[in-house]
Amino acid sequence: MNLPNKITLSRIILILAMIISFFVLAIIEAIPEASFIAPNLGNSPINLVYFIFAIVFIVAAATDYLDGHLARKLNLVTDFGKFLDPIADKLLNDAVMIFLLVPQLSYAPLQRHDPIALSILMVCVIVMIGRDLVVDALRMIAVKNNVVIAANKFGKAKTVLQMIAIPMLLLNDWPFSYFDGSWPEALQVSNLFFYAATAMSLISGIIYVIQNKQVFKGDK
Repeated sequence: MNLPNKITLSRIILILAMIISFFVLAIIEAIPEASFIAPNLGNSPINLVYFIFAIVFIVAAATDYLDGHLARKLNLVTDFGKFLDPIADKLLNDAVMIFLLVPQLSYAPLQRHDPIALSILMVCVIVMIGRDLVVDALRMIAVKNNVVIAANKFGKAKTVLQMIAIPMLLLNDWPFSYFDGSWPEALQVSNLFFYAATAMSLISGIIYVIQNKQVFKGDK
């Protein structure tokens, strides 16, 4: 296994570590005496636990650029890498998006969102995960026909927008909250980036299906 693919696998390991952390937090939340684990950073709206998650997420997201850059620079682009890289991206983004919407945790960053904003974000998450399922199904059919479907520029733009919006949501819209705090929550900057990611997700998904419709016919 070459270096870029190892970096991609390291991203998956970071994702699994985050998922385990989410599970541990859910258990700790059931202990009333454990409420001290998620203090805010001074007078900042940023929550310490979610600040750490945001840092881990940003590090994991940075590996997405690093593995692709090294693969191209060192001429180590492989079909395995083309297949694994988008899967790692989806695991990273989808896992955190689902966790952001879990209402049981009292200190979850989206807990403070009004019902309208939260409902819109829920729809966005459903759309993006649904799109990923369709694209992944298309890739599975393509693999049977010995065809590898690599990410297109619209799909990459979707991933970049997600990787920008998710840390912003983890950080409770910081630093934009200093000037958009009085705005309707559905129109805050972090939400707008999330909507843009959703739009790009739909566009890229439609393009994937149109460009590779021959896969459904068994043609290469």
